[in-house]
Amino acid sequence: MPVTAPSPPEADALLTLVTPPPQVEVTGVPMALTTYERALEWMDAMVQTRRQGYVCVAATHTVMACQEDPELRAAVLGSSLTVPDGQPLVWAMNLLGHALPNRVYGPTLMERHCARAAENGTRIYLYGGRDERALDTLRANLERRFPGLQIVGGWSPPFRPLSADEEEDVVARINASGADVVWVGIGVPKQEKWMARMRPRLEAPVLVGVGAAFDFHAGLVPQAPAWMQPMGLEWLFRLLQEPGRLWKRYARYNPLFVARFGTQLLRQRLRGQRVAPVLLPGPPPARRARRPRRATPAGR
Repeated sequence: MPVTAPSPPEADALLTLVTPPPQVEVTGVPMALTTYERALEWMDAMVQTRRQGYVCVAATHTVMACQEDPELRAAVLGSSLTVPDGQPLVWAMNLLGHALPNRVYGPTLMERHCARAAENGTRIYLYGGRDERALDTLRANLERRFPGLQIVGGWSPPFRPLSADEEEDVVARINASGADVVWVGIGVPKQEKWMARMRPRLEAPVLVGVGAAFDFHAGLVPQAPAWMQPMGLEWLFRLLQEPGRLWKRYARYNPLFVARFGTQLLRQRLRGQRVAPVLLPGPPPARRARRPRRATPAGR
């Protein structure tokens, strides 16, 4: 069935939605002034218009690692959206003069997108996970929670760099699947670098790196209690769960973030800079963007 071109009002609404939201720099890393709804509308519109981009979901660890890893920094700066995954980033952005109501937490973004995708037919691909068994568990959990969700493929890569032939195979698999959104769960900084490197070769309009969300939704790792998350204590809960793996990260990057952001905020105050807060209205009064119906190749 041929794709139906959107009407002029719909086209105008889509053009508005695919325009990335404004940004504010936090220790030199541009962060999107956005909400869950706005980010989801952007993803839907990208799929509808077949434009291509990728989303980085950043906590303070990612922001500070960008100061030391040029390849990671280039990947994050090259993203279409870098959303504030960590509550301390929301506090920082608001101290700079804005009024974000909440963070855009990777696991919740993935969860909400899957609910929408089950309704509007967006097809997703899962790239990541601990191993194939964990990936199968994730897939089963998502399909059970979101009836009608189209998961058109998935692969858990090995914990080593892929060869050129393996990368070609990955590209061929994902492109053959017809995926609209590729969820990437291989951890920071691998997932950001992977998205930046693979973006020109993949046909899917949107790639999103969500790190530990795969483990959370597969039920392999518990999430922090709801009362801890708005207090910015999720890092402490994760540290207690995996102290051997995470203590060096938090011992290094948490104080470093406080020091560098404190310096940034002090400089802004000393210069007397006033920032007009960015208003974050709801989505435009237009019909939610839906993926157009396309002819399905035989055998897919």
